[in-house]
Amino acid sequence: MKSAIILIDIQNDYFECGKNELYLPKQAVVYAKQALDFYRMNGLAVYHVQHISIQQGATFFLPNSTGAEIHQSVLPKAGEKVFVKHTPNAFLKTGLSEELLQNNIHHIVICGMMSHMCIDTTVRAAHDLGFLVTVLEDACTTKDLLWHGTAIPAQIVHNTFMASLNGVFAQVMQTDKFLEIVDLIL
Repeated sequence: MKSAIILIDIQNDYFECGKNELYLPKQAVVYAKQALDFYRMNGLAVYHVQHISIQQGATFFLPNSTGAEIHQSVLPKAGEKVFVKHTPNAFLKTGLSEELLQNNIHHIVICGMMSHMCIDTTVRAAHDLGFLVTVLEDACTTKDLLWHGTAIPAQIVHNTFMASLNGVFAQVMQTDKFLEIVDLIL
C-alpha cells in the first residue's frame, strides 16, 4: 500500500515567541521530524500543509509573516509539495485529496498542530474520503482551552481528541511504535 506523511501547520507562530504558542511544541516537532526523516530516507511521499489566515481579525498565521512560515526543523525539501489552507480541514479546496489519489496513495500518516482543531478536522475528513489514517499522537500538540470559565489543560484536550479519533477514524499511536511496525502497514 502506498503511504504518505502529511505535516499539518508546523509553523512558527505555534512555537516560543510566536503569536499562538502551543503546549510543548518543541517536543512534538522532534517526533514529527523522526517520522519525516523515515519517509524521506525511504523515498515515500511527503506533503506539508501550511495555514494562512485570511479572515478578518486573524491574529496569527498572517500572510507574508515569519509566524506563518513552516518551522525550520521540518522545512520542505525540493520536490515536497506544500498545500496552503485557510480552514481547519487540510482537504478543503487545497487539492490535497486529488494529489493523494492521483499518486495512488491510500494510507496517510498525520502529525502536526493543533490536535483539537486542524488535526481532528483533517483526520475525520480523510476518513470520509476513504483514506486509511494513522495519527502520531506524540507528534501532535494543542493548547489549553477555556469552557464555561473552566480551564482545560492542553494535555487533557490532546488526550481526549486522540481517544475520540482512535479506532473509528484513525489508528492513533506513538511515533516509535509506528516506526517499529511501519513495514507491516506498508
